[in-house]
Amino acid sequence: MLLYTTIRRRSLPCGILLLLLISSACRLYAQGTAEDYRRANDWANRTKDKLYYAPFSFNWIGDSHRCWYYQQTPKGKEFILVDADKRSKQPAFDHSRLATALSSLLHRNYKAYELPFSNIDYSNNGQTLLLNVGDTALQCRLSDYTCKIDSIKQKGTPPNRYWGSSADDQANEPEVSPDSNWVAFIKNYNVYIRNIKTKAEQQLSYDGSEGEFYSTYIQWSPDSKKLVANKVRPNKKHLLYLISSSPEDQLQPKLSTREYLKPGDALPVRTLALFVIDSKQQLPIDPSLYNQQYSLNNLAWRKDSRAFTFEYNQRGHQVYRVLEADAATGKVKVLVEETSPTFIDYSGKRYRYDVKDGQEIIWASERSGWNHLYLYDGKTGQVKHPITSGNWVVRSVVKVDEQARTVIFAASGREAGQDPYLLQYYKVDFDGQHLEPLTSENAQHAAKFSTDYRYFTDAYSRADLPPVTVLRDANGKVIMELEKADINALQQTGWRMPEVFSAKGRDGQTDIWGIIIRPSNFDAAKHYPVIENIYAGPHSSFVPKTFYAGIRGMQELAELGFVVIQVDGMGTSNRSRAFHDVCWKNLKDAGFPDRILWMKAAAAKYPYMDITRVGIYGTSAGGQNAAGAVLFHPEFYKAAVASCGCHDNRMDKMWWNEQWMGYPIGPQYEECSNVTNAWRLQGNLMLILGEVDDNVDPSSTLQLVNALIKSNKNFDFVMVPGMAHSSGGEYGEQKRRDFFVKNLLQVTPPSWNEIKMDNKLLGAK
Repeated sequence: MLLYTTIRRRSLPCGILLLLLISSACRLYAQGTAEDYRRANDWANRTKDKLYYAPFSFNWIGDSHRCWYYQQTPKGKEFILVDADKRSKQPAFDHSRLATALSSLLHRNYKAYELPFSNIDYSNNGQTLLLNVGDTALQCRLSDYTCKIDSIKQKGTPPNRYWGSSADDQANEPEVSPDSNWVAFIKNYNVYIRNIKTKAEQQLSYDGSEGEFYSTYIQWSPDSKKLVANKVRPNKKHLLYLISSSPEDQLQPKLSTREYLKPGDALPVRTLALFVIDSKQQLPIDPSLYNQQYSLNNLAWRKDSRAFTFEYNQRGHQVYRVLEADAATGKVKVLVEETSPTFIDYSGKRYRYDVKDGQEIIWASERSGWNHLYLYDGKTGQVKHPITSGNWVVRSVVKVDEQARTVIFAASGREAGQDPYLLQYYKVDFDGQHLEPLTSENAQHAAKFSTDYRYFTDAYSRADLPPVTVLRDANGKVIMELEKADINALQQTGWRMPEVFSAKGRDGQTDIWGIIIRPSNFDAAKHYPVIENIYAGPHSSFVPKTFYAGIRGMQELAELGFVVIQVDGMGTSNRSRAFHDVCWKNLKDAGFPDRILWMKAAAAKYPYMDITRVGIYGTSAGGQNAAGAVLFHPEFYKAAVASCGCHDNRMDKMWWNEQWMGYPIGPQYEECSNVTNAWRLQGNLMLILGEVDDNVDPSSTLQLVNALIKSNKNFDFVMVPGMAHSSGGEYGEQKRRDFFVKNLLQVTPPSWNEIKMDNKLLGAK
């Protein structure tokens, strides 16, 4: 049944007829009604700017102890200035006077609490406000609110380099030595130096060629007596071809290409070369410690020129080394070696800090089963001792203070009784003693430190706890409460607090954490299908931990008559190493055994959660996961929407997939492929694809489409012309909502074509 099929009958006024139809629909369908659709579509507007006194964008001003932030208040957007020394806060400027000044200068009507910028800076000892309105840079004198367009033109922002593009090893400018006596450059694929005074050239290498050349990225030693360069044997580039069928600037389609290395592709091979300037000699560097490379990077000379260090990531990501080459002999030794039988999370957990020009090294490692910091002897490469330890996770390092020999860092999972993902801040000595919590409240903390680390702002909240913002001193003591969020206006819109929920995972011991989102008109007497928003990428964890963040889209879906959930299952990051290793060569797992048990536990507590009708949706890796749910777990998941999914890991980007699926390419890739397992489909599946997706090769989805057709499977497919990597935009969101309403609620969605025609007849916009 269509909810809007009789509007063409003109015997009744359109407005009355529409109300009758809505009333009839609401009686027929308890969920998925036209009114539910209207509420979902209007949800973002209804709740926009209704969370008050929850600051954004903390910024310390230079080296001072003053900072500013902005926040939404009942008036609108307000900027606040804090002086930590004086324990004071005040408006950052006179909003009305600034709005008047900008309106006069730019010939626009600006309102005091709807100012057209979110970033400011100060100059002239805080007397001048610097800001940008669009592309226009402005200076405003705070003494009299005289504003002028900045006479110094802002430099244009360089175009973003495509993430897959390789560096051009032949594109760098000649390198001048630190003493300004020499310039090093590449000529005829070899390394040359030129005396700046005499202009005399000297060739240093003789074995470069077009197929194996020296890179123009050359690094001089600080004393200008040596230099190091890479000899490169390039790989064959893998090109991704994209066809835009409907470009806006021409009738005919456009073809474009991107560099896009995939698992198993050849990589460039780099060999280090060390040259001595006085003798014009090349010292041999034994490549045996770095000859199966995925990458060589972070090359840096010691300040005293005694050696240079570099980092080696072995192909397959199971060996990672920090290496040092002696500048006098070229001999290479290992300073740090990390090994793993599964993978080293180089892209998410690598941390290194060299203390006092390499006398010691602070290094992050999961060798204990948890990510922690270790102190190395920089000469011998031996571990002195752990700096942190325990069944919890160091998430990031904020500051290493060499003089005080302390480390400020963020970590999660240390505080008993708290969600193990919640970030807290700590300070610890290099010797691992005197670990001091700087924050402790049971919440997700976000700290922003002054440049001298004497103060920091701390905004803390949870998905079920409104934000509180305080100012703390270096020891974590609260010296001033800055803001406490007001959620009354938000609650008046019908908004409901998400519930944080945990249940045991597949091992019966590990807590799995997630959130439950209910519709604003929730009625415990009804039964609600459950829809999971999934992203199980092993590079992080994804369930929102801060208040009112990350639930956009989920709440709108819930408004149609669903309970929507999000869970971090095993195989994702920020827990123990064993928790993470579940993903190894097994991305199809995606934590599904944990997710299913979590939903069963939630349904046991809340019988209105109908887990005989479970849907799932996701994008990118989440698209792979969503499709995998109905292929590998059809007994539980009945409907899935997969957007821009990497449905076969051999078709996706090298760096991400080889890290989790391993190298060389083995049978595990096929075993985890949605394409080769398309024949398993039992439930309902919709695939959404951006035509010019340059993050995940569009052919990944199209090959799944092909496999489903060959398996004679019924499914839905939506390709959005001109769209890149996304969930499908507004159109995709509309199709996703209709898909779940139809397949989980067994309700025929409203006819969007007729709704839009009805709106036009009724004069609606």
